[in-house]
Amino acid sequence: MGIIGESLDKAATATATRPIPKSAGAQIRFLVKHEKGSTRTVAQRLGISQRTVERYLKGQIKTPRPELAAKLVAEVRKNWQPRVRERAKKQAATSTGIVIETRARFGFTAAPGTSDDGRIRRITQHLPPKYAARLFDAQAAGATEQQLQNIAAEGLQEQYFKDGGRRAEGLLVEFTDIDYVELDYS
Repeated sequence: MGIIGESLDKAATATATRPIPKSAGAQIRFLVKHEKGSTRTVAQRLGISQRTVERYLKGQIKTPRPELAAKLVAEVRKNWQPRVRERAKKQAATSTGIVIETRARFGFTAAPGTSDDGRIRRITQHLPPKYAARLFDAQAAGATEQQLQNIAAEGLQEQYFKDGGRRAEGLLVEFTDIDYVELDYS
């Protein structure tokens, strides 16, 4: 998964309305419940033995080592409050849109006589619901990072550089050398 895909996932986790379980035992119980009681599947997800999962469930182990604690939190967040996430995605795709903040190199293909040299820009821009819907649909369909990047570039091109069609007709934007991307639709 690339930088935009990860940013979409991070934005989805930010829509949660309740905090995840605090203790390792509660987190393990949540994962086991989510996997319909399969300690083997939870063990595979966490990269530990099935017996270790069972020991957490019985309370024989209480404190995981740091790398397991981080993995445990990440796995719980993936499955925490799925209906809340879906509701937030649906709202972003139909009415509120998505905010993208990025620092990347933007180059242009434009009319002769204009500067088309790429340069690093930091941009924070609200994208309308149609771009949020396209990003969500593409991610759900297993789109590549380049495809997600193209959708984001098209949205920034239309909203930031062309100002919704009010200027820079015929401008094409290249979105490369991404330093960071943060998305928000909560």
